[in-house]
Amino acid sequence: MSRTDILTRYRRLRQISKHQHEAVLDIITADVLLDWARRLELTVGKTVVLENDTELTLPEDLAIYLPRRGHLHPLERYARLARFAPGSDEAIVLAAMRQAQFSLWRIERRHPTTGLILRDLLRDEEIWRIDEALAKSTPPGVAMAARLLQPESFAMTARIIVPILPDLMPRPDLMDEVLTRAPALKRRQEDDLARDPRFAIGIYRAAVATGARERVRFKHKRARFMWTDA
Repeated sequence: MSRTDILTRYRRLRQISKHQHEAVLDIITADVLLDWARRLELTVGKTVVLENDTELTLPEDLAIYLPRRGHLHPLERYARLARFAPGSDEAIVLAAMRQAQFSLWRIERRHPTTGLILRDLLRDEEIWRIDEALAKSTPPGVAMAARLLQPESFAMTARIIVPILPDLMPRPDLMDEVLTRAPALKRRQEDDLARDPRFAIGIYRAAVATGARERVRFKHKRARFMWTDA
């Protein structure tokens, strides 16, 4: 495929992904989102307190990708409601969402056609990722935490990128914050650590704890904000 063909395909799947994330949020109650926000220490009582208007994507991500104990996974509920035709682009993206991987990633180099080659720092594997905004502004060597889905030979970001290097954040190293607050994670092997829901929760909680922007209050209701590649 040419660069134009790849980007056309990516933009099509990216738009479907955005729509499906929004659609899954529509079947998640405000109380569930509030509970995830509380676990990330983003609440005071029943008020969600944010340092910036993108932090709400953190509890939204957890509400979409992590099932509550005793409840059907939100993506499974959505799949049963949507009933996409097998082989359709919508079914392909939803299947990729259900197999999405959260990990730590480092930009290794640019892909020869378009996008970036990332290294999974926990599994020591490489993946081709397309993110037009990131490719324009981020140099090799930068590391981040993100949930990636792979609908084609390339991957793309689910919704959120969290930088993890100290030089990208004017606060203590985010990984130190994660392991200090959740020491049990230190005993997990790399692949198990990536799959452990507590790891993503810890990353997001640490991202909140190391933030330094002025707080803005939003009442207990769901809003939508995109952090990257909007």
